Amino acid sequence: MKIGVSSYSYIRLTRAGEMTLKETIAKAKEQGFDVIEILGLSSQAPDCSDPEKLAEELREEAARCDIEIAAYTVAADLLRGCDGNFEKEVARIQREIDLAAIMGAPCVRHDASAGFPPEHVGPKSFDAALPRLAEGCRILTEYAAAKGIKTTVENHGRFCQDSRRVEKLVTAVNHPNFGVLIDIGNFICVDEDPRVAVGRLIPYAFHCHAKDFHLKPGTLPYPGKPWGVTRGGNYYRGAIIGHGDVPLLPCLRVMKRAGYSGVLSIEFEGMEDVLTALELGQANLRQLVEMA
Repeated sequence: MKIGVSSYSYIRLTRAGEMTLKETIAKAKEQGFDVIEILGLSSQAPDCSDPEKLAEELREEAARCDIEIAAYTVAADLLRGCDGNFEKEVARIQREIDLAAIMGAPCVRHDASAGFPPEHVGPKSFDAALPRLAEGCRILTEYAAAKGIKTTVENHGRFCQDSRRVEKLVTAVNHPNFGVLIDIGNFICVDEDPRVAVGRLIPYAFHCHAKDFHLKPGTLPYPGKPWGVTRGGNYYRGAIIGHGDVPLLPCLRVMKRAGYSGVLSIEFEGMEDVLTALELGQANLRQLVEMA
């Protein structure tokens, strides 16, 4: 596997003005990562007035540093995005795919949806949303395929986070260019066993994230910020890879048995010093991959 890092892991530094998005590329190389994954430019460079120029600069910087941009991950919502205008949201995501092409990223991850808006009349289940989500994902993957880019959705955002829902979406889209970005840790947010979930989705995986969380049961009092609350009322907080409670080693064994040999990119969301956390997390992850 190629051990990578998402520029999202550096977002505390970029938001504080301590590092630019472009500088995360050199830092990833300096820290010994094999590849880097770029978070959507609107998220990590919100003041950028010329995203095409920035995308070109990122491609050139990656070439200078001799590190591959392995994926581009962007926000999307095929139910709520662009004030609920489906066509506008699809067109907006297509422009993001254009930026990925400029960067030379072979894979784009876009969200599916956070769910129906509150004013929606009628069923609000995932199954009710599935036809529109599948239509949008199919349009986007066909657009990306013409540029040599694969598209994925991630188990992310609660509404499309359970492995069964993600599998339903991939099956409904039914396109060889469309797959899954598996985030091992994110299944925790919907109280799903990552080992079972990874086993279900690994046949569809084009890209993977390694993420760890500290966990506490919902029978305890809420521990306070920055702890999050799962769908079932349990608590989680970002951790250095290998320091938390996510069963990473069994998940990696599932992935290896399935023959997965692609990118495994760290997403760090913890409270610790970012650079120290990534140094330790990368060492732990490489050790776990060797042990799997």
